[in-house]
Amino acid sequence: MKNFGMSVQSIAVVLLGVILLTTCARMEEERIAEAGLEWDSVEPETYGYTEEELDSMLRFIVDSSNSTGIVVIIDGKKVLEYGDVDELSYLASCRKSILAMLYGKYVENGTIDLNKTLAELGIDDHLGLTDNEKSATIDHLITARSGIYHPASNSGDNSADAPERDSQKPGEYFLYNNWDFNAAGFVFEQVTGINIYEALQNDLAIPLGMQDFDLESQRKTGNLDRSMYPAYHIWLSTRDMAKIGQLMLQKGNWGGNQIISEAWVEKISGVVTPLEEMNPPRYKDREFGYGYMWWIWDKDDLPAAYEGAYTARGAYGQYISVFPSLNMVVAHKTKAEYRRRTGWSSYSRILDMVIAFKD
Repeated sequence: MKNFGMSVQSIAVVLLGVILLTTCARMEEERIAEAGLEWDSVEPETYGYTEEELDSMLRFIVDSSNSTGIVVIIDGKKVLEYGDVDELSYLASCRKSILAMLYGKYVENGTIDLNKTLAELGIDDHLGLTDNEKSATIDHLITARSGIYHPASNSGDNSADAPERDSQKPGEYFLYNNWDFNAAGFVFEQVTGINIYEALQNDLAIPLGMQDFDLESQRKTGNLDRSMYPAYHIWLSTRDMAKIGQLMLQKGNWGGNQIISEAWVEKISGVVTPLEEMNPPRYKDREFGYGYMWWIWDKDDLPAAYEGAYTARGAYGQYISVFPSLNMVVAHKTKAEYRRRTGWSSYSRILDMVIAFKD
């Protein structure tokens, strides 16, 4: 018999080692996931909600919104729940706020340099980018201040209000533009060498103990004849959306593990573009500034409950809202596949009731 250099006993030892390592890794994943698997629940009355107020809220949700899932977390406990909260569906632009979270680890360990320009990264697109546009940095992409108005592969932004191509210097003009966000997703994968969905699974879903996350449900979409960069759409359940918000509320800490640094959470949820600098001009009459792919309540006369508050927003009625002053998170879903939507005015009314009824 030819000698391959290992005895049967040695092979058995190696195989046993592989099995033990695999088992230990699986047990560790299960341990981390188990730490946050299900929310502790308390009765709404604990926080001052009366039966009459809850009935009023429910009537509004049923009669005047198209909500398919709502979860309200206060002090880390589930206080209110409505609809099918474990159903996976499309998050629309809430994906951008989640990408901002994913960036943190790789910025802070030096893998991603936010000051790198698109020229240095070799980023271009079908219609070509000018030298001025290529001077935009990663930081400009993830704050929607790149000054690049190349068509995006998907709709759902303010590109119809964009200035002329090459008319703005990067960093000086805000416009909510899907080209920026999609390119930011491409850059993340290019620089880290990690697929966004694998990062989502390993850096957020497993550590947070997401109950419904499914890697196979995630998929990129877009017209790649318009732009080389697809939209990295995300499918989550409402109760797992709440965990995203709770992690932000807890400054990146989950069960004693610092999943995202406190400094990064504060950075991405702070104002980069204040209300008075928002574009198009009609946005200056609203209530939001913009951070790193999170919308920040920034109007002077807002109620105290909105102090330091911020939200992820997605088409059809996807929202993850964080209220530090109330130690509260609200996750809201309108399943886009139903061809229904819950607009901002209806969602704002739900928020007003959740906040006003709280003792």
